[in-house]
Amino acid sequence: MKAIILKGFGGTENFELREHMGLPEIGPEEVLVKIMATAFNPIDYQMRQGRSESKRLHSPVLGREFSGTVVRVGTKVRSFHTGDAVFSASGSMGSNGTYAEYIVVPAAILTIKPVHLSYQQAAAIPVVYLTALQIVDRLGIKSSDRILLTGAAGGVGLALIKLLNANADHHIVATAGNVKSKAVLLEAGLADRQIVDYHQPDLKNLILAENEGEMFDFCIDLVGGEMSELCASLIRVNGSYADVTALGTSKALSDFFDKGATVYHISNYAYALFNHYKWYGDQLGRIAGMLENQEITAPPLLVFDSFTIQSVAEAHQILEENRTNGKKIVMNISTA
Repeated sequence: MKAIILKGFGGTENFELREHMGLPEIGPEEVLVKIMATAFNPIDYQMRQGRSESKRLHSPVLGREFSGTVVRVGTKVRSFHTGDAVFSASGSMGSNGTYAEYIVVPAAILTIKPVHLSYQQAAAIPVVYLTALQIVDRLGIKSSDRILLTGAAGGVGLALIKLLNANADHHIVATAGNVKSKAVLLEAGLADRQIVDYHQPDLKNLILAENEGEMFDFCIDLVGGEMSELCASLIRVNGSYADVTALGTSKALSDFFDKGATVYHISNYAYALFNHYKWYGDQLGRIAGMLENQEITAPPLLVFDSFTIQSVAEAHQILEENRTNGKKIVMNISTA
């Protein structure tokens, strides 16, 4: 099979195209999938750079979610058959990453692709919606709760807004950094008054003003760093903070403690570390049902048509420079 591998940590010049890698072997509870499309996530370039996320690497092939067709199933697999259209967040659970033509994964993490979705749309869904759904499930947010959402125009932020507003309107104040991001949030269902430009001076008081002077019940932080400190200053006593980045500062953590806040660590790979593979398939099945019922929609896409080093390098650069403008980056792997 053809695959793009990472020769060493550092820049995008470390990617290399391998034309003839061997097909991965399949176990009794596994499935061989021909990948049709893959999507990119910030963890991809963080792994490439050798940051802490690289501890999860077990293959020189990066990429952590895909859509495709089943080629072969293990002897104990009954839920999937050759030719099924599937999608999944494979993370480090696959034989290799998803910048490749084929992957072997546990059958438990797969879900049938909704018929109305393209392979490109399906590839863009798993990571962002699994993260967003975990936030909704674990935090137990009610429609009366006041929510501050940082980095809202990214993939997880948009998925979260769609999930929260699927059945009820919520009191959300979101931060955005430019006109394009604001437009994406408006399209996702937020009103103009709910969106605050984080570049403005006196940001804390501007956000408070948009929240009628009230502190927030929840802060869902998709940025970290200074934004974690902003969250700590705006959360109420005994409020809740969802840390999706692991980039919170020591000051923020100290301030959360002073307020008696509950801190939730949102980690999708936690379940994989303890072989809880069924969690991925079950949750993605819920998401597929919501997509089929049109309660939620697929993210807007930026699609690279060619499976090349150039496509991978450009996708990484766009993510690093925060130029996605609310779109999920997808790369076609195969067309047939």
